[in-house]
Amino acid sequence: MTKEELKAVATKVAEAPSCYAGLKDLIKAWQSAVGTAGEKAAAEKMIAGLKECVTPIDGLIAFAKSPTGEQIFGGKEAAAATVKAAEDAKAKGEDTCICPACQNGKVLLAHEKELLG
Repeated sequence: MTKEELKAVATKVAEAPSCYAGLKDLIKAWQSAVGTAGEKAAAEKMIAGLKECVTPIDGLIAFAKSPTGEQIFGGKEAAAATVKAAEDAKAKGEDTCICPACQNGKVLLAHEKELLG
C-alpha cells in the first residue's frame, strides 16, 4: 500500500466511534509526520497503540457478555446482538473484533513494514 492509502485507512480507524482517543492522537501525529524526519518515530508509536487497541474476536465476545459491555453497547439486547455477530464472524474465520476501528487497525498492522519504511 502507498502512504496515501495507509493514511486513508488510518483515517477510518480514527473516525470510528469505537476508536480510543489516545489512538486517534497517535494516528493524527503519524499522518502529520508522513514525509518528515519524524515519520518513523510517529509510526512506531502508532503501531504500538494499534497493537494495544486492536482486540481479538474472543476479547470482543467476552467484553460484550460482561456487565460493562452491556452498558457500552446500550443494554442486554444490543450486547447480545454484538455477541451473535462476533460469534458468526468467528465461525467464518475472523480473528479480530468486527468494529471499524479494529478491522482497519488490523489492515494497518498487516502493513507495518510499509509504515516503518
